Amino acid sequence: MASAAFEELVEDFEFLEDWEDRYAHVIEQGKAMAPLDAALKVPATKVDGCASQVWLHPKIADGVFSFDGDSDAMIVRGLIAVLRKLYNGLPVGAVLKVDARAEMGRLGLDEHLSAQRSNGLRAMIERIRETAAAA
Repeated sequence: MASAAFEELVEDFEFLEDWEDRYAHVIEQGKAMAPLDAALKVPATKVDGCASQVWLHPKIADGVFSFDGDSDAMIVRGLIAVLRKLYNGLPVGAVLKVDARAEMGRLGLDEHLSAQRSNGLRAMIERIRETAAAA
């Protein structure tokens, strides 16, 4: 179960024929995302397991999950934007039901990320899931 925003992203990806175009689209998603407030870039929001610097700031309001994030690497910032489309706006209980690996596979990301990027993506997804499970 993915959000409507993620479904729109899947549709966009269907029109992009090669991986270079998809990669560029991921980067554009990151560029379009508002930067995370510097005051939120603290050890508590930093995600371990990523080769680059990554911060995720989750919020749960009225049972709805969302998060903001940032990274010092453009592709990772784009991946954060993609994950925001996947998870933001879902009921907190639905977050744990999302098969992130399968959903990201619909974009072809699973086949084209380096091992380090894949590990970082898994670490971000795990942080999101931990936050939802604790809520």
